[in-house]
Amino acid sequence: MNTWTQTPPTPIASATGPKQFAPFKNWLAPGKAIGLILPAIVLLLWHLAATRGWIDPVFLPEPAKVLQAFVKMLTEQDLLLDFVVSLKIVSQGFLYGASAAVALGVAAGLSQRFERFLTPTFDTIRHIPGIAWFPLIVLWLGLGAPAKVLVIAKTVFFPVFLNTLQGIRSVDKSYIELAEVMTLSRFQLVRKIILPAATPTIMVSLRYAAGLAWALVVVAEGLSGLEGLGFLIFRAQGLLLTDQLLVCMVVIGVVGFGIDRGMYLLQKRVLRWKQGYEG
Repeated sequence: MNTWTQTPPTPIASATGPKQFAPFKNWLAPGKAIGLILPAIVLLLWHLAATRGWIDPVFLPEPAKVLQAFVKMLTEQDLLLDFVVSLKIVSQGFLYGASAAVALGVAAGLSQRFERFLTPTFDTIRHIPGIAWFPLIVLWLGLGAPAKVLVIAKTVFFPVFLNTLQGIRSVDKSYIELAEVMTLSRFQLVRKIILPAATPTIMVSLRYAAGLAWALVVVAEGLSGLEGLGFLIFRAQGLLLTDQLLVCMVVIGVVGFGIDRGMYLLQKRVLRWKQGYEG
């Protein structure tokens, strides 16, 4: 009778346990931790400037006092609500503007006649800043969220539209010739050749536009409105509440960084098939 031995299975805990902390180890790796050096230096200089009297505390309070102001605004005031309001406006403006831009950019990229139809009007509107439209839009829509959403959508639209158009027009001609040899239909050409080749340019424009939308909402809320991070910034400036002003600035910067990282990860996921130089 034949006998055989079987290697016992590896325990699940030993196979998965150490990997649970892999993301944290990656952040602590030398290549990742280098990004924390400059923020640490800035924080140290800020602390020294405030505590040693290099700058009047009225204009630059200590980091500890800014942290106390953050806790107070979060627990006793409506900082979280204002943040949600700003995020909602940005999300709507970005979604509307980017969706329309990609759709019209693809259409214009595929049809020179349609591009010539849009170009004179779009080029004229594009050179009028979004903030310049704001007073007129307020007259139309009032001081509520729709006016801010429309201004952000307009600002987001043109960078995405132009990059989508350029991305399609920059598709390598050899790809088109190959599609003709393979006798692909018009729909197959667009779906399998043109859109994948233009996607890197489109994704970069979406990442840029997301940051642009988040920055613009501060200005829009500061010029009009009674809620949102932009309103808090202008209110803190008027009342000389520098600690609250810095809280809002830090929150805006951190959230903006998070939005950019999120778009970067999305870009990497969408373009995981594309290999390039990584430095």
